[in-house]
Amino acid sequence: MLQLRVAPPAPAQSRSLLPGRELAVSWILMILLAGLAWILTVAQSRDMGMEPGTMGLALPLFLLLWVIMMVAMMFPSVAPVAIAWARSIGRQSAGAARAARITQFAAGYLLSWTAFGLAAYGALSVIGSLVDGHPGAGRWLGAAAFLLAGLYQLGPLKRVCLLHCRNPLAHLVRYARFRPWVRDLRVGAHHGLYCVGCCWGLMIVLVPLGVMNLAAMAGLAAVIFLEKLWRWGPWLTWAVGIAFLVLAVIAPFQDGLLPGLQMSGPSM
Repeated sequence: MLQLRVAPPAPAQSRSLLPGRELAVSWILMILLAGLAWILTVAQSRDMGMEPGTMGLALPLFLLLWVIMMVAMMFPSVAPVAIAWARSIGRQSAGAARAARITQFAAGYLLSWTAFGLAAYGALSVIGSLVDGHPGAGRWLGAAAFLLAGLYQLGPLKRVCLLHCRNPLAHLVRYARFRPWVRDLRVGAHHGLYCVGCCWGLMIVLVPLGVMNLAAMAGLAAVIFLEKLWRWGPWLTWAVGIAFLVLAVIAPFQDGLLPGLQMSGPSM
């Protein structure tokens, strides 16, 4: 059974809650944005292979594709947090102003993932060069990616960030203390940083599996969604971490686990 781990609002806050119609529109909009991003990602993947590294993309195009991927993968799991923030805004703002504030929240969230995308581009550039010069190194790079992902899944920082993502309303009081200037952008970026901290270990397995591997992206998106919203999410985190450790052991001997690190030419 899926459930969002948040506390119900106090009766004194009821006047600030969004009308049911606006809540429904907000949910539908988040899901539609994620669906559109999946359509764009699938369309782009047809024109791209799974070559190692940045897939030949310049930084601006890579970041654009990265942001689209993050909307596709992350918006379903971040939707409850965005809606919770919208409820906290409530009727304090008019409809248009409230929409602008929620847009700022989403922009701040994506800004955090864009910063991670910059780091990912640099890492992928180095990995692409290594695999290009030494194709055999791909096996050990893949094993290292699975090992790092598995260890992080089982580590304390993952638990801290996951706790934040599973209990977003616990931080609304802290967010309310932010200065009014671009508050919503900062709230979105703050939550986005926790989300990056929660999920970057999952994202790095796209290095061996392929950055544009749609099956891997869908599987990771499902794991992220369940980790944050399912009552047994923390147990799933451990199970996935153990699975990654197992993959780290067998990856050097199973090229089929490393499609994202295989050169099109003959391997060494």
